[in-house]
Amino acid sequence: MKKTIDHIGVAVRNLEDTIQFYKNVLGAKLIDQYRSDAKGVESEIAIMEVDGARTELLAPTNNTTSPIARFIKQKGKGVHHIAYRVDDLDAALEELEQQGIRTLKDSLRINKHGRRLIYLNPADTEGTIIEYCDYPVKKDL
Repeated sequence: MKKTIDHIGVAVRNLEDTIQFYKNVLGAKLIDQYRSDAKGVESEIAIMEVDGARTELLAPTNNTTSPIARFIKQKGKGVHHIAYRVDDLDAALEELEQQGIRTLKDSLRINKHGRRLIYLNPADTEGTIIEYCDYPVKKDL
């Protein structure tokens, strides 16, 4: 199955400062900024675009339960995950299962932009947090 990079997720401590860096230094455009209080997300998210390539800036909104807060505490700020777009997430999940790759089933969700996503188990990816996603209902950003 074909996979392409959809975006890179970056854990940050100060979202506004990081947005300004991306705009002023990298020439990025702010595509969207929103807050997700969903269990297992609990972050404020800014989608930045540089020449068609997207980066999601992720700042924790709950320092006790947010996975981004936990990530920053353990590893510091920086690249959190790499998201790969697939044509059909259900077919990709079947392929992963056949390969013996586990997913974090409780991470399966649809975000506000219609992106359906799930994270692969980092124990099966040499420690890298990898997201698989598709866009079953195309929404423009």
